[in-house]
Amino acid sequence: MNNTDKVNHWEKVYATKSFEEVSWYQDKPSYFIDLINKLNLPKDVAIIDVGCGESKLLENLHKEGFHHLTGVDISNIAIEKNKKNFSHLQPAIEWIASDICLFSPNKNYKLWHDRAVFHFLRDPSEIEIYIQQTAKHIEKGGYLMLSTFSKNGPLKCSGLDISSYNHEDIALLFESNFEIIYQSYHDHETPFNTLQNFQTSILKRK
Repeated sequence: MNNTDKVNHWEKVYATKSFEEVSWYQDKPSYFIDLINKLNLPKDVAIIDVGCGESKLLENLHKEGFHHLTGVDISNIAIEKNKKNFSHLQPAIEWIASDICLFSPNKNYKLWHDRAVFHFLRDPSEIEIYIQQTAKHIEKGGYLMLSTFSKNGPLKCSGLDISSYNHEDIALLFESNFEIIYQSYHDHETPFNTLQNFQTSILKRK
């Protein structure tokens, strides 16, 4: 799928469905907030949510006192919704519309959070670009929190084929620049009362 097709796909998703109607909906992503809090990060660090969609993760982190927050998503519609819905938050969250493989930020991040973007990358060249992006834009000693469908999870999401991973796959792909500090498998309950099995890995930049 080329970049134009990817953009069009996700623009259609966010134009036709409310946040509560998508399988990844969570009113409060407590699992990830708890993991982030366990890292004991200073409140002034830069945090990015990759593939933020209309997730409430950054809103909740803002409430926790984190104020250098960035959300990036391939869908301009999702980004514009976020700008409107969270315009009251100060300091403001930075919202950027971009394909993550083409993303070129003007700063690096202490925490790069990705819940289910990486598993949409199917082409080996895109996977390698993503790995290079994390190495380039996560500061040394910073963290990559990466969640994908596990080998026991679905084979598709939002009508698209995905790449599923186990913990060993993630460790091997990122071993050049990161070390694993935490891994788990867990189920996400969708709004449709189905379960999706995820692997989550936290990796520390060497």
